[in-house]
Amino acid sequence: MANQLSIKRNITIRAVVTPRWKEEAEREISQAISTTDQQLAQLEQEGQEVVSEIRRQSANPLDPRIQEQVAGVQQQVASKRAELEEQKRNLLDQQVNVQGLEMEQIVDQGQLESSCTVEVGDNLVEKLQASIVVRDGIVEAISEGA
Repeated sequence: MANQLSIKRNITIRAVVTPRWKEEAEREISQAISTTDQQLAQLEQEGQEVVSEIRRQSANPLDPRIQEQVAGVQQQVASKRAELEEQKRNLLDQQVNVQGLEMEQIVDQGQLESSCTVEVGDNLVEKLQASIVVRDGIVEAISEGA
């Protein structure tokens, strides 16, 4: 019977809000919003091109089958548009949240996976609770069981 075992665990990365961190976070969110806007514009353009092509290739654009195809394309475009607009709303909410953060506040930034060794007698819950606090990318604290 083994007395120890190597396991994987998630480590929470927490960041101290600094002017530099806030600036980077706002820039990343702004870039994501811009990318989403570009995707929306491209989606609209491509949707119109596909509809025009379907109608152009048809002998009778008023044929119910053609109308069905056009409606299907328009429905797909509308669905994707709604998805992108929801994504943009979420990004705008994140932007407002970042702007409202106070300096020196600690926020969760993500997770990493690592391995650790557990031994007979260890508190597994504490072993699985690990975090790293960073300030402008520099590790400031490492905690386990907190």
